[in-house]
Amino acid sequence: MKRIKSSIIVFCWSLCSLVGQNLPKIFSEDPTLSHAQIGILIINTNTNDTIEEYCSKTNMTPASLQKLFTTATVLETYGTDYKIPTYLEYEGQIKNGVLEGNLFIRGTGDPTLGSRAIYGNNPTNFLYTWIQKVKDAGIQQINGSVIADASFFDEEAINPGWLWEDIGNYYAPGVMALTYMDNTINIVLQSGAVGSNATILKTYPEYPDIEFINYIKCTQINYDGAFVHGLPYDNKRFLFGSIPSKLGSFGIMGDMPNPPLFLAKHFTEALISSGIAVKDSAKYIISNNPKTPRNPIYTHLSKSLDTIVQEINFSSNNLYAEVLFRRLGENYGTPCSIYNSIAFMYDYWTTKIRPMQYCVIKDGCGLASKNSVSPETFVQLLRYMEKSKNAEVFYNSLPTSGEKGTLAGIFTTKELRGKVHAKSGSFENVRNYAGYIDAPNGDKWVFAIMISGAKVKQKHLRIKIERYLQDVYQRNA
Repeated sequence: MKRIKSSIIVFCWSLCSLVGQNLPKIFSEDPTLSHAQIGILIINTNTNDTIEEYCSKTNMTPASLQKLFTTATVLETYGTDYKIPTYLEYEGQIKNGVLEGNLFIRGTGDPTLGSRAIYGNNPTNFLYTWIQKVKDAGIQQINGSVIADASFFDEEAINPGWLWEDIGNYYAPGVMALTYMDNTINIVLQSGAVGSNATILKTYPEYPDIEFINYIKCTQINYDGAFVHGLPYDNKRFLFGSIPSKLGSFGIMGDMPNPPLFLAKHFTEALISSGIAVKDSAKYIISNNPKTPRNPIYTHLSKSLDTIVQEINFSSNNLYAEVLFRRLGENYGTPCSIYNSIAFMYDYWTTKIRPMQYCVIKDGCGLASKNSVSPETFVQLLRYMEKSKNAEVFYNSLPTSGEKGTLAGIFTTKELRGKVHAKSGSFENVRNYAGYIDAPNGDKWVFAIMISGAKVKQKHLRIKIERYLQDVYQRNA
């Protein structure tokens, strides 16, 4: 496989050379990038002139640039003001204040329930509103359960394109129609002497019944080298890697095994605390063919999509992106599936962006290493969105160089600070940027710079790209 991959890279390099494209010297003269794939396209959208181009048609690993497709598709499909509903319902009858039946929380893919990313330090305040709505419905006692209904998505909570090394970590949580508290738990460890095992102190939020198999060592490293493995709906979590020694308490982040059930438990406890008795313990369902009709109590609405999309692109929020990606599958049928989401995204963009038909799409957040998209495709997407009715919201959702989001620490020179509005994408051996540039003469450029297969540190790639874009900017001043 390595030979095939190397041959493809050499062939792509040769093809780019044959058609007259020259790799910029800042990359070609760097021996550490001699075996990397590099793709570049910069276009002046005012004049349609190509400013720079190298291997722009070559598909490469997009990493988090994939979120550009997800957020653009969501905005174009639902609109910026759309709010994702979550329903409170009941089955059975209410007699003299007693519900003879179950209370349901039915999710449809709102990733923000209890999310600190949106609601800050009081993310669960919505539960008080829910309690009041239950009281307003005349319910003083529930002779049944609170049931979390996550059946709007199918049962496949983990994207099959993700790597095992990622699954169970906070950035690769299970994707369900009911998310809660960012589907994440903070595992607090006690750091000891070099060579000792870290001790687990607690989790936040406190998560009952979770079982840790802990192999984390305390070593001389000065960074978080720990990671978590585990599957959705399974309370067993394996902890591997290492953390710095002798630091006292040390927190690492992992995914929440069962967010729908955890939400149902929290709501049950809140109801009981407010004086509404609940007879049976909380439950959850991930597939559902209801035999008993349900009655509506309340519809909870998320923040509007402009807010959610900005969180995705500003913070590169994988959970938000993947939940919205899965939700797009409803356009081809429910329960929403990964395969319907992929098919819908292809069909939506293939008629609008010609190279889309040659891309490989496996997920919505960019964790899938089999995603494969060219710089040309991203540039065409960005140019399309520039003319969209959602152009302003999409543009404003992108981080700003030297100022906001994931670009706050890059392109910070006098010329580029505040002039680059773009999404970054990176994981091991991959570094990409795509977005818009305010050109020196007042024109606007659209660009995509992608590097894959570079066995160097991320900082090295970041500096190279930064210097290259600075040089291009100065040459066109």
